[in-house]
Order: sequence, then structure tokens, then C-alpha cells
Amino acid sequence: MSHHMDSYAGPRGDGALVQLLYPAPAERRTGAIIRWWEKRRLPYNLIVGAGGLMTLGLHTLVHSIPGETVEAIVAVGVMANVAYTLGSIVEATVNHVWGRKVLPLGPMLFREGLLFSVGLTLILPTIILTAGAIARIMGWVFAGEPRAVCRAPPGQRRLPLHCPWISFHVWTF
Repeated sequence: MSHHMDSYAGPRGDGALVQLLYPAPAERRTGAIIRWWEKRRLPYNLIVGAGGLMTLGLHTLVHSIPGETVEAIVAVGVMANVAYTLGSIVEATVNHVWGRKVLPLGPMLFREGLLFSVGLTLILPTIILTAGAIARIMGWVFAGEPRAVCRAPPGQRRLPLHCPWISFHVWTF
């Protein structure tokens, strides 16, 4: 084992999650760095994809799935993989420029990139959905367009038209 791996100080354990999040770094050669990153691409995509599916499930409960949503899902997947590829490029570049003066970056970049990507798939759509709901509510409150939302389901009384935010909450969520 080379010197840089002997000084690695990550958590110890045999669990799959520990092995994924705190792996030994790659050897300090460009090809080894690229292989190290590619070995982790599938688990990365599965984890980020699971976060995206949870968000998609929430979105589907609230709205139907328009074509733009499918396009956005594909775009996010492509962008996540482009960003993932940048991890090996950054690590190989740092290794080329500074060599052993800098500890290997792979495990830290992988963990931080995974956390950021999962957070983005969970938080960004939630922010967008919330902003859209607020915009709709504001439109109903200030433009007086609540009629479509205020229709009650069959067999139930209609809520007063002067309370669109209540009917929005009751009838669309």
C-alpha cells in the first residue's frame, strides 16, 4: 500500500454505507483516479435518482406530470453526471499540479457532491413547487380567479368564493 493510503483517516467499518462514503482514496495516478470515480458512478446515480423519485412522487401527488417535468428530470440527470465527471477531473488536476503536497480529494469530493446532489433533488423542486403554489394563491387573492379551484367535489358544499386560499388548500391538496 502506498504512503498516502497509510495516512488515510476515515471511519473504519465493514458496512456498505461506510465503504461507499469513506473509501480509501485512489492511487495518485490519473487512470487510477478516473477508475476510482467510475466505480462509484452507479451507486451515485442510484442514490441521487432515489431522491429525485421521492420528489417526483410528491410532485405527482400535487400535480399531474407535464412534459416539461420529464424534460427537467432528464436535464437534471445529465447535469448531475456532468458534475460527477468534474470530480475526477478536479482530483486529477490537483494531483498533477500539487502532487503529494495535498491529500487525495476523491473521498471528500464524492461525499460532498453526493450530499449536494441529493439535497438539490429534494430541496430545489420543493422550493419551485412552493413558489408556484404561492404564485397561484396570490393570483387568486389579488386577481379574483378562484372559481375553478372553489368547485367542491360531488356531494359536498362549495366553500365561499371570497376564500380562495382555503379552497386551494382543501380541494387541490
